[in-house]
Amino acid sequence: MAVLVGVLVHRRRAPGRAPAAVLVAALGALLCTAYSGDTSWRFARDHLGMVSRGERTLMFAAAEIGLFAMALMARANLNDPDQNGPGAPGVLVWVITGVQVIPAYSQSGIVAGTVRAFVGPILAALLWHLAMGIELRHRGRDSQSLPAVLARELRERLLARLGLAQRGRDAQQISRDRWTRIATRRAARLADLKESNARPRRLARARSRLAAAVDRTDAAVLPEQRDVLRDRIAAYRHADGLAEVTLPSPWEPVTPAPAPAEPEPVPAEPEYVPEPAPAVPEAVPAGVRLLPITARPKRRTYRLDAFSERLVPDEPPRVLAAEPPRTRSEVHAEYVPEAHEYGVSDPDEEPVDDSPPPPAEDTLTPRAREDFADLFQSGALPTYDALKSRYRIGQIRAGRIRDEFLQVRA
Repeated sequence: MAVLVGVLVHRRRAPGRAPAAVLVAALGALLCTAYSGDTSWRFARDHLGMVSRGERTLMFAAAEIGLFAMALMARANLNDPDQNGPGAPGVLVWVITGVQVIPAYSQSGIVAGTVRAFVGPILAALLWHLAMGIELRHRGRDSQSLPAVLARELRERLLARLGLAQRGRDAQQISRDRWTRIATRRAARLADLKESNARPRRLARARSRLAAAVDRTDAAVLPEQRDVLRDRIAAYRHADGLAEVTLPSPWEPVTPAPAPAEPEPVPAEPEYVPEPAPAVPEAVPAGVRLLPITARPKRRTYRLDAFSERLVPDEPPRVLAAEPPRTRSEVHAEYVPEAHEYGVSDPDEEPVDDSPPPPAEDTLTPRAREDFADLFQSGALPTYDALKSRYRIGQIRAGRIRDEFLQVRA
């Protein structure tokens, strides 16, 4: 026993080796095979007529050796990367096990034969199968033997039949899904009863049953469960519309879809070619004489004209040629103010100067005395701007009216 424990510990620590459970299962399978060998030894003497001890030694354990050989071949198939399972040797393990049950019952009867059959060939085959199955799960694969495939299929079908095929759901969610399917059938049943004008008692009973089923689904508090219930009821009630859906025949050849038209190539934009830089002027020829720049042009200045109140060029006064003296009336008759001077918008709007020449008085002077009577009483005179803006006259005529006011005051 100590040697066995040491071997198991060494195999468990060794990297890439089979786990200890596989080794223990294999050891148990060997012992059960020896137990089955005892049954075969007795069966060969009592029922097969092998009286000679040497003959029995060679022949009694044929089935056990065959079972052991099939188990090893099945294990070799599992280790082969090209094989996906134990293959035919795995099936033959169960066939030999079934044949080995016959000697057990023939030798010991019903009760003792059951013990011999179970502890001998049946348990040996189960241990070999479990050893191969444990090794497959250790390697992240599933056993592909016939019993393992049948067991998985039966389990999946049973879970699907019970409505437990979808994993990861708790008991409450499973109950909701079950009552959702029940509520779908009851809602369709109530709709059929309404269309057939059933008796009120049947309608009331169908309504109460539907209300109880809907309450079990928790559709009133869970939006996702409500959506599932609506979709199921809609599909259940309108299932007859599925027969009216027009579908293409599978026997007609499928016309390939037209290839998408290739877009026309966009003409490439002309490559930008920069304009050549202007040619640098050549140097001045040797025979050309350059004049030096002696002085810069004089900067022009401006001053404020007191008469027009505008900026005018500051130029020296021009000396005009001698002219014969002219009277004041002649100067006044020749002068016509421009439109932009004195704030006059249009020269035609200025009243015509119909006053006689001096020393006679201007025609606007009596009117000005009346309009500016308050100023006369206070001892002041109207300004030039006041006279020009009120009567829309020029500077010269306004000065003439002021002079006439001064002559009267003197």
